[in-house]
Amino acid sequence: MAGLRRTRVLVTGGAGFLGSHLCERLLARGCTVLCVDNYFTGTRDNILPFLDNPQFEIMRHDVTFPLYVEVDEIYNLACPASPIHYQFDPVQTTKTSVHGAINMLGLAKRTGARIFQASTSEVYGDPEIHPQTEDYWGHVNPIGLRSCYDEGKRCAETLFFDYHRQHRVRIKVGRIFNTYGPRMHPDDGRVVSNFIVQALKNEPITIYGDGTQTRSFCYVDDLIELFLRFMASEEAFTGPMNMGNPGEFSILELAEQVIELTGSRSEIVFKPLPSDDPKQRRPDITLAREKLGWEPEVELRQGLEKTIPYFEHLLAERGERACP
Repeated sequence: MAGLRRTRVLVTGGAGFLGSHLCERLLARGCTVLCVDNYFTGTRDNILPFLDNPQFEIMRHDVTFPLYVEVDEIYNLACPASPIHYQFDPVQTTKTSVHGAINMLGLAKRTGARIFQASTSEVYGDPEIHPQTEDYWGHVNPIGLRSCYDEGKRCAETLFFDYHRQHRVRIKVGRIFNTYGPRMHPDDGRVVSNFIVQALKNEPITIYGDGTQTRSFCYVDDLIELFLRFMASEEAFTGPMNMGNPGEFSILELAEQVIELTGSRSEIVFKPLPSDDPKQRRPDITLAREKLGWEPEVELRQGLEKTIPYFEHLLAERGERACP
């Protein structure tokens, strides 16, 4: 409305999978959105629909360097989130989590902005309790191949709570579990995108281990709704809070659903399990239910039906044959 200033929101990693969906929802709410990304894993294709929106601005920037802007809210999503990408340059991954947190917290401190940290279920490592509750400290290898991401995110959480206690920065910390949906990177090595792409190309579907390890899969729309509710919640509610769908499926069950829904002729092949790969991962979402009245609405089958057409279109654009 005329005469009312729009909420100015910074989204780091805004051209990525989650970031682009968040930008879309924020714009729909009437916010002014500054999308910051260095395009390591994000892509302009994800944000093309918003480029003509006068309330949307894109800035190429790496969060390991300070950023000087004026904003009301910050969503810090910048960090590669799949093993293929975060292990490509593990030192830079740690820097993105740690230096990025320091720079965004410094910005929040200066501007008085409320700031959301996209943490991860990886802070629990290979958990010894199941499902995982927010008061569980985790079982994490500090020197393994996944440590750059796991420990980087754990350190970022430490920084967020220290800035909150020491400088009274208004924080929100969410621990994101496996999420999927349109705009996932097709080559990120994550299980949902891997299986769908392999199935559409009638290639063998690769399962690491025996397929009995479990994951919980949250559809992206449900997750973004939780982001927004959490950010709008009372200031004293800082988290950390689990963010995910508690429905639990084995990796083999996921592969079988993808084959069925794509009509693929793919066969399932088994390969050795990577080091430090967790055997179970399922969020306890009692806190989100009680504090925010949030419940995931999209079941896995329904979410896969929404996601598969995106990859079909992507493969067609790339000239790679999809299964009939």
